[in-house]
Amino acid sequence: MTDKKTRKSKPEKKQEAESAPGNGEQAQVQEETQTVSAEAFAALEARLAEAESKSAEYLDGWQRARAEFMNYKNRIERDQALTAEMMRAQNIKKFLPVVDDLERALANRPAGTEAWVEGIELVYRKLLAVLDGEGVKRIEAVGQPFDPNLHEAISMEPVDGYESGQVIGVVQQGYTLGDRVIRPAVVRVAQ
Repeated sequence: MTDKKTRKSKPEKKQEAESAPGNGEQAQVQEETQTVSAEAFAALEARLAEAESKSAEYLDGWQRARAEFMNYKNRIERDQALTAEMMRAQNIKKFLPVVDDLERALANRPAGTEAWVEGIELVYRKLLAVLDGEGVKRIEAVGQPFDPNLHEAISMEPVDGYESGQVIGVVQQGYTLGDRVIRPAVVRVAQ
Protein backbone atom coordinates (compact mmCIF):
# COMPACT_ATOMS: atom_id res chain seq x y z
CA MET A 1 0.00 0.00 0.00
CA THR A 2 0.96 3.57 -0.37
CA ASP A 3 1.97 5.94 2.40
CA LYS A 4 -1.09 8.03 1.92
CA LYS A 5 -3.43 5.30 3.01
CA THR A 6 -1.52 4.34 6.13
CA ARG A 7 -1.04 7.84 7.53
CA LYS A 8 -3.68 9.13 9.86
CA SER A 9 -4.55 12.79 9.99
CA LYS A 10 -3.74 14.77 13.12
CA PRO A 11 -7.34 15.27 14.22
CA GLU A 12 -7.93 11.54 14.07
CA LYS A 13 -4.85 10.87 16.21
CA LYS A 14 -6.05 13.41 18.76
CA GLN A 15 -9.46 11.79 18.99
CA GLU A 16 -7.82 8.42 19.51
CA ALA A 17 -5.58 9.81 22.24
CA GLU A 18 -8.57 11.27 24.08
CA SER A 19 -10.58 8.10 23.75
CA ALA A 20 -7.71 5.94 25.00
CA PRO A 21 -8.28 4.75 28.57
CA GLY A 22 -6.35 6.72 31.20
CA ASN A 23 -5.41 9.82 29.14
CA GLY A 24 -8.66 11.75 29.79
CA GLU A 25 -8.65 10.73 33.44
CA GLN A 26 -5.15 12.15 33.95
CA ALA A 27 -6.15 15.55 32.57
CA GLN A 28 -9.22 15.60 34.78
CA VAL A 29 -7.18 14.74 37.87
CA GLN A 30 -4.68 17.52 37.11
CA GLU A 31 -7.49 20.09 36.85
CA GLU A 32 -9.01 19.00 40.15
CA THR A 33 -5.73 19.01 42.08
CA GLN A 34 -4.99 22.67 41.39
CA THR A 35 -5.75 24.40 44.66
CA VAL A 36 -4.96 27.86 45.83
CA SER A 37 -3.38 28.52 49.17
CA ALA A 38 -5.02 30.96 51.60
CA GLU A 39 -2.22 33.50 51.10
CA ALA A 40 -2.56 33.38 47.31
CA PHE A 41 -6.34 33.68 47.65
CA ALA A 42 -5.96 36.74 49.89
CA ALA A 43 -3.54 38.26 47.39
CA LEU A 44 -6.02 37.63 44.56
CA GLU A 45 -8.82 39.21 46.58
CA ALA A 46 -6.62 42.26 47.25
CA ARG A 47 -5.83 42.58 43.54
CA LEU A 48 -9.53 42.26 42.72
CA ALA A 49 -10.45 44.95 45.26
CA GLU A 50 -7.73 47.23 43.85
CA ALA A 51 -8.96 46.64 40.29
CA GLU A 52 -12.55 47.34 41.36
CA SER A 53 -11.52 50.59 43.09
CA LYS A 54 -9.57 51.69 40.00
CA SER A 55 -12.55 50.78 37.85
CA ALA A 56 -14.86 52.86 40.05
CA GLU A 57 -12.36 55.73 39.96
CA TYR A 58 -12.14 55.57 36.16
CA LEU A 59 -15.92 55.40 35.87
CA ASP A 60 -16.29 58.41 38.15
CA GLY A 61 -13.69 60.33 36.13
CA TRP A 62 -15.42 59.42 32.89
CA GLN A 63 -18.81 60.49 34.25
CA ARG A 64 -17.38 63.80 35.46
CA ALA A 65 -15.70 64.43 32.10
CA ARG A 66 -18.94 63.65 30.30
CA ALA A 67 -20.91 65.99 32.57
CA GLU A 68 -18.29 68.70 32.07
CA PHE A 69 -18.55 68.30 28.32
CA MET A 70 -22.35 68.51 28.42
CA ASN A 71 -22.13 71.68 30.53
CA TYR A 72 -19.61 73.12 28.06
CA LYS A 73 -21.84 72.23 25.12
CA ASN A 74 -24.89 73.80 26.78
CA ARG A 75 -22.91 76.93 27.68
CA ILE A 76 -21.69 77.31 24.08
CA GLU A 77 -25.23 76.88 22.72
CA ARG A 78 -26.55 79.42 25.23
CA ASP A 79 -23.76 81.88 24.35
CA GLN A 80 -24.45 81.47 20.63
CA ALA A 81 -28.17 82.05 21.14
CA LEU A 82 -27.43 85.14 23.24
CA THR A 83 -25.03 86.48 20.62
CA ALA A 84 -27.59 85.93 17.86
CA GLU A 85 -30.27 87.68 19.96
CA MET A 86 -27.95 90.62 20.64
CA MET A 87 -27.09 90.96 16.95
CA ARG A 88 -30.78 90.85 16.07
CA ALA A 89 -31.54 93.54 18.68
CA GLN A 90 -28.75 95.76 17.32
CA ASN A 91 -30.08 95.46 13.80
CA ILE A 92 -33.64 96.24 14.89
CA LYS A 93 -32.41 99.17 16.98
CA LYS A 94 -31.11 100.78 13.78
CA PHE A 95 -34.70 101.02 12.46
CA LEU A 96 -36.15 102.71 15.54
CA PRO A 97 -34.98 106.24 14.57
CA VAL A 98 -36.80 105.75 11.25
CA VAL A 99 -39.99 104.94 13.17
CA ASP A 100 -39.45 108.06 15.29
CA ASP A 101 -39.00 110.21 12.18
CA LEU A 102 -42.14 108.81 10.56
CA GLU A 103 -44.11 109.49 13.77
CA ARG A 104 -42.84 113.09 13.83
CA ALA A 105 -43.68 113.53 10.15
CA LEU A 106 -47.22 112.25 10.72
CA ALA A 107 -47.64 114.43 13.81
CA ASN A 108 -46.67 117.55 11.82
CA ARG A 109 -48.69 117.03 8.62
CA PRO A 110 -48.50 119.83 6.13
CA ALA A 111 -51.88 121.12 4.99
CA GLY A 112 -53.23 120.02 1.61
CA THR A 113 -51.01 116.95 1.20
CA GLU A 114 -53.42 114.12 1.94
CA ALA A 115 -51.96 111.76 -0.70
CA TRP A 116 -48.47 112.28 0.69
CA VAL A 117 -49.71 111.68 4.25
CA GLU A 118 -51.47 108.47 3.22
CA GLY A 119 -48.23 107.20 1.64
CA ILE A 120 -46.24 108.00 4.80
CA GLU A 121 -48.89 106.28 6.96
CA LEU A 122 -48.70 103.20 4.73
CA VAL A 123 -44.90 103.03 5.08
CA TYR A 124 -45.21 103.60 8.82
CA ARG A 125 -47.77 100.79 9.25
CA LYS A 126 -45.64 98.39 7.18
CA LEU A 127 -42.55 99.16 9.23
CA LEU A 128 -44.48 98.61 12.47
CA ALA A 129 -45.82 95.30 11.09
CA VAL A 130 -42.26 94.14 10.28
CA LEU A 131 -41.07 95.10 13.76
CA ASP A 132 -44.06 93.35 15.33
CA GLY A 133 -43.30 90.25 13.27
CA GLU A 134 -39.79 90.25 14.71
CA GLY A 135 -41.19 90.35 18.26
CA VAL A 136 -40.61 94.06 18.94
CA LYS A 137 -43.17 95.60 21.31
CA ARG A 138 -43.68 99.21 22.27
CA ILE A 139 -43.29 100.02 25.98
CA GLU A 140 -46.53 101.54 27.23
CA ALA A 141 -45.48 104.28 29.61
CA VAL A 142 -48.08 107.04 30.08
CA GLY A 143 -49.94 106.59 33.35
CA GLN A 144 -47.64 103.77 34.48
CA PRO A 145 -45.38 104.02 37.54
CA PHE A 146 -41.82 104.95 36.65
CA ASP A 147 -39.65 101.84 36.23
CA PRO A 148 -35.92 102.48 35.73
CA ASN A 149 -35.66 99.16 33.88
CA LEU A 150 -38.10 100.36 31.21
CA HIS A 151 -37.99 104.15 31.39
CA GLU A 152 -35.43 106.91 31.28
CA ALA A 153 -36.63 110.07 33.04
CA ILE A 154 -35.57 113.42 31.64
CA SER A 155 -37.66 115.63 33.92
CA MET A 156 -39.84 115.60 37.01
CA GLU A 157 -42.75 118.04 36.91
CA PRO A 158 -45.51 118.87 39.37
CA VAL A 159 -48.78 117.88 37.63
CA ASP A 160 -52.33 117.64 38.95
CA GLY A 161 -54.12 114.35 38.40
CA TYR A 162 -51.00 112.15 38.56
CA GLU A 163 -49.37 110.52 41.56
CA SER A 164 -45.74 111.14 42.37
CA GLY A 165 -43.50 108.85 40.33
CA GLN A 166 -46.09 108.28 37.61
CA VAL A 167 -45.17 108.80 33.93
CA ILE A 168 -46.99 111.85 32.51
CA GLY A 169 -45.55 111.96 29.01
CA VAL A 170 -43.33 110.17 26.52
CA VAL A 171 -40.61 112.08 24.71
CA GLN A 172 -39.27 109.08 22.81
CA GLN A 173 -40.94 105.65 22.59
CA GLY A 174 -39.22 102.64 24.13
CA TYR A 175 -39.20 99.12 22.72
CA THR A 176 -38.62 95.58 23.92
CA LEU A 177 -37.55 92.51 22.00
CA GLY A 178 -38.93 89.55 23.89
CA ASP A 179 -37.99 90.22 27.52
CA ARG A 180 -35.07 92.53 26.69
CA VAL A 181 -35.34 96.29 26.52
CA ILE A 182 -33.66 97.39 23.30
CA ARG A 183 -34.40 101.06 23.95
CA PRO A 184 -35.90 102.51 27.13
CA ALA A 185 -38.75 105.00 26.83
CA VAL A 186 -37.63 108.57 27.45
CA VAL A 187 -40.30 110.00 29.74
CA ARG A 188 -41.41 112.87 31.92
CA VAL A 189 -42.40 111.92 35.48
CA ALA A 190 -44.82 113.52 37.93
CA GLN A 191 -43.24 114.97 41.03
